[in-house]
Amino acid sequence: MIYRPIGNTGMSASIIGLGTEHLDNRPYEVCEEVIDAALEQGINIFDVFMPGTEVRNNISKALKGRRDKVLIQGHIGSVDIREQYDRTRDVPTCRKYFENLLRSFKTDYIDLGMMFFIDTEEDFKGVFETEYISYVQKLKEEGKIRAIGASSHNPEMAARIVETGTIELLMFSTNLAYDMVHTDIYDPGTINDNLNNLAFKGIDPKRDYLYKLCDSKGVAITTMKTLGAGKLLSSDFSPFSQPLTVGQCIHYALTRPAVVSTLIGCQTREEVLEAVNYLNLTDEEKDYSQAIKNHRGTLDSKCMYCNHCLPCPSQINIASITRLLDIAALDENNIPSKIKKEYSLSPHKASECIACGQCEARCPFNVKIIENMEEAARLFE
Repeated sequence: MIYRPIGNTGMSASIIGLGTEHLDNRPYEVCEEVIDAALEQGINIFDVFMPGTEVRNNISKALKGRRDKVLIQGHIGSVDIREQYDRTRDVPTCRKYFENLLRSFKTDYIDLGMMFFIDTEEDFKGVFETEYISYVQKLKEEGKIRAIGASSHNPEMAARIVETGTIELLMFSTNLAYDMVHTDIYDPGTINDNLNNLAFKGIDPKRDYLYKLCDSKGVAITTMKTLGAGKLLSSDFSPFSQPLTVGQCIHYALTRPAVVSTLIGCQTREEVLEAVNYLNLTDEEKDYSQAIKNHRGTLDSKCMYCNHCLPCPSQINIASITRLLDIAALDENNIPSKIKKEYSLSPHKASECIACGQCEARCPFNVKIIENMEEAARLFE
C-alpha cells in the first residue's frame, strides 16, 4: 500500500480507502469480510457517514482490537431522524449522533470530524453562521476529533469552505465525468442520472480551481463518487467512448492536486481486492485517455497530469512540475511557500528541459509542455 500525508494533520492515509455505505443494512458477516479484507490490504482510512447505530456497531465489532489501525472519517450532522438519511446543524441533535458514534466505536475520539454535506448557501450559513461551527471547533479543542474536515459536491461552495481557513480535509466528489461537466447543478443524483445527456467541455474551471486551491492551502482531499456510482464502469451508462475500469477511475482521482485517498465503496472481499489491484497495474492499464478520445478536442492544451509525456530524456517529472506551475499561476505574486519548497526538492528542474519535443509528441492533449517548462523555470528558479 502507498500512503499520503493528510495535509498538515500529521496523519497519513492509504491511497485506496474504504467507503462503508454499502455495509449499511447488511449482515454482520458481510461487514466483517469487507473490513478484514481492507485491513489485510493495508487500507487505513474508512469513511463512516451513515448515522444508523447498527451499521456503526457492526463496523466497530469487525474492527475489535484494531481501532488503532484505522483513521475513522466520521460526519457531524448526519442523522436518520424518521429513519431516513438527513442532515442537521442543530447542535443538540448533532451532539446526540456524534456521541453515539463514539459509543459505537468504543472510543473517545474520531480522527477526521467532517462537517456534513455543505452544498448550498443555506448549508454554508447553517454551518458558519450558527453555533454549529463553535461546537465542531470545541470538539477539536477537547481532542474528540483530531482534525476538522467538510464534505461537499459543489466546487464553488467547497472553495468557500476552504477559504475560511477552518478545515484541514475536504471530502469531494471527484471523477473524470464530473470534472468535465460544466453545469450550475451539482446535485450528485442529478449528475449520476444524466451522465449520457450532459455536455462535456473540458475540465470545469471551478473544479480545476478547487483542486489547486486545496493544494496551495495544504488542505487534503479524500474522494467520493470515484466510480460515478458504478456508471463509469458500465458500457450502458458510461458517457465516454468506452467504459472506464476501476483502476482508471482511481488513477484519475489520484492525479488531481491535493487528493490523498480514493474512498471506494465495497460490499465484498472481491471488490476490495479489485480496488487494491490498482497498485499492480501498468501505466498502460491506468491510462484513461483513450476512453475520452471523442472529447479530446475540448481538452486541448490542458494538462491532465497523466504522465503520458514521459519518459523525459532530462528525467524531468513533467506532470509534477506542471501541477506546481498551475497552482503558482493562481497568484504569481503570492506563491505558497509549500509549493516553492516542493519545487526546490524536485531532483530535476524545469530549466533542464532541452526542448526536444518528444513529450509534446506523446501528449494526448496537445499541451505546450516546452512553454510550460520555460514558465516554471521563470517562476521558481
